[in-house]
Amino acid sequence: MWPEAAQQSLQLMLARVNSVLLGKEKVVSQVFSALLAGGHVLLEDVPGVGKTLLVRAIARVIGGEFRRIQFTSDMQPADVVGGMVWDGKRGELVFRQGPLMANVVLADEINRTPPRTQSALLEAMEERSVSADGETRPLPSPFMLLATQNPLRDDGTYPLPEAQLDRFMMRLSIGYPAPEDEISMLASGRQRLLPELLRPVIVPEEWLRMQKDAQTVHVHPALLAYAVHIVGATRASSELQLGASPRATLDWIRASQAAAFVAGRRYVVPDDLKHTAEPVLAHRLLLREEAWVKGNSPAKVLEDILTSSPVPMPASEGGRRR
Repeated sequence: MWPEAAQQSLQLMLARVNSVLLGKEKVVSQVFSALLAGGHVLLEDVPGVGKTLLVRAIARVIGGEFRRIQFTSDMQPADVVGGMVWDGKRGELVFRQGPLMANVVLADEINRTPPRTQSALLEAMEERSVSADGETRPLPSPFMLLATQNPLRDDGTYPLPEAQLDRFMMRLSIGYPAPEDEISMLASGRQRLLPELLRPVIVPEEWLRMQKDAQTVHVHPALLAYAVHIVGATRASSELQLGASPRATLDWIRASQAAAFVAGRRYVVPDDLKHTAEPVLAHRLLLREEAWVKGNSPAKVLEDILTSSPVPMPASEGGRRR
């Protein structure tokens, strides 16, 4: 087991977020796994299910600075990364920080802004820095981007380019609440749904230590080979125009390590890989047109590949395959 204090803090964070987003323990755990792995998260779902609520709650319990960017069709890259402005008192140009300069950033309705502005996030997501007026500035550490988008292809939205989708470690959907959870939400009133009432559990420096600990979780070589095999199968699939990238393979392993860390284990088990495969890989796959016409989906193609490739069971785990 991991040090008791770290596990207690992590479980307390999960409990506090679950206290405002009722009945979504699995999604909350997945988001924490992605963030512990150093990744970013895309929350794709219909309006009103709690996407923004979830991000605000996570920002509160982790501590640090939180900023929200409401993306619109007229937003420019400088509105996101910042830029040089004239300071009348000093008589010179000074850099004005953009909203990306925070520990936890909510990119709300990211698909409502044009591709040029979306591309301003690419450097921030990969390099943890922003470039403006010829100068590169590092982002705060830790830096976590959680974006939301409506899956409905309505007017005024722009599809995210493949290069940007590949930089999201996970794409997740919250879904509608179960009837009993919706009744509890109505009975408790709106006051319960205020993330601002949550108290921080840790400071950002402690979160950085947790991220480093998650990266030390052991992964058996057989499981590494299995991950490479699955990703290779997506690249060779006749139904896919674009398979998973090497970045996807690395993200999948890191997400599995973080999932084990959340569960309090120092080693990855096959279920960690199986449970993180779809949220990490599916959004990076691009269907061929003929597969799309047949009603197929990237998630279904990935499911078929996983089903036809049994997970190796290291000898220490009690078997060979399952």
